[in-house]
Amino acid sequence: MRVTRQEFLRAGIATLAAALVPAAAAAAGAYDFWFTRLRYDSGDWDVDQRMPSNLLTSLVDYTNLRIDPKERVVALADPKMLTAPFCYLAGHRLVEFSAAERRNFERYVRNGGFVWVDDCNHDIDGLFAQSFERQMRAIFGPRALAKLPPRHPIFTSFFKFDGPPNTGFELNGWGDDLVHDYLKGITIDGRLGLLYSNKDYGCEWDYDWRNKRFLAQDNTKFGVNIVMYALNA
Repeated sequence: MRVTRQEFLRAGIATLAAALVPAAAAAAGAYDFWFTRLRYDSGDWDVDQRMPSNLLTSLVDYTNLRIDPKERVVALADPKMLTAPFCYLAGHRLVEFSAAERRNFERYVRNGGFVWVDDCNHDIDGLFAQSFERQMRAIFGPRALAKLPPRHPIFTSFFKFDGPPNTGFELNGWGDDLVHDYLKGITIDGRLGLLYSNKDYGCEWDYDWRNKRFLAQDNTKFGVNIVMYALNA
């Protein structure tokens, strides 16, 4: 019987935490989900700083998961990142992994982890996109990043979407008229281990939480889908 990613990671976290980071074992027992942002030495990793709290609020509002209310920031080169059920990596600038960063990134994705990577430039030929995609080709092969089909389970993992929702940045944010009707990913052993977006969801959801009440439609709902897919696929 195939186990879910959440079950798989729980077992892996318990084993790995005991060997590498004992404090992580207690955290794994207290919460079903915690948001881990990856800090990498190149580029600007600390973008869209209010987004995690908005997404975590939505997870509390819509799900029964036990949610750690605080974002955790962990260096990509630190073995602690290997114990996270979900990791987020974003930026505008150069992505050039060190040897330790590359080793942890590959180990995490290949062994059942889930990383959501968001290009804050919302383009396909900017510095972040070009450098990050180059890193992925070097680690996972030239065809590693593939477009997700419109009926991929991530679009129906909690709320129902016909495909990736657009963002205001795509439609009118920078004036470049770029709208990406797809997401990309890296699949390992039938599981999506990396979700890659050029749509700039992080900045779209980076607003004062009090503004959420004025939204006609809660735009963080797709973030709930991402997390629920990450835990249950």
